Amino acid sequence: MRKITLAAAVTLLAAPLAAQTSPQVTNDLTVTMSPQQYRICNDRPARPTWMNEVHPREAYKALTLMRLYELRSWEAIQETGDCGCDVRFPSWDAASAEYEERFATSTQAEHTQAQLALRNEQNQIARDVQDICETQGNW
Repeated sequence: MRKITLAAAVTLLAAPLAAQTSPQVTNDLTVTMSPQQYRICNDRPARPTWMNEVHPREAYKALTLMRLYELRSWEAIQETGDCGCDVRFPSWDAASAEYEERFATSTQAEHTQAQLALRNEQNQIARDVQDICETQGNW
């Protein structure tokens, strides 16, 4: 029986995996970006432009709006019992208006507190929302 070193064994075992996962390198410098595809509800409304352009030091503002948007959609799911794509991913308009009214001038610390409060509210209804959406095949 032939003996093999641990290093050689690792190399042999990793070789097929590396071959499967290594990127294809070509001289073509063209990058094709296809639209983001989701498992459910691919026709989601676009986020407000400013969220994609926000300076990294102010990313907390976008996170607050995202939390608010998701909480409001989950509340609508719980209230209506409907987890259709238009309820689960509504227009950003209402959440954006609420954000501007409640949080636009808040400090970073206030945003952090708001995010925690929004997340706590969401956690309280999470099980109900998940049950509704799973039943409708939209979780």
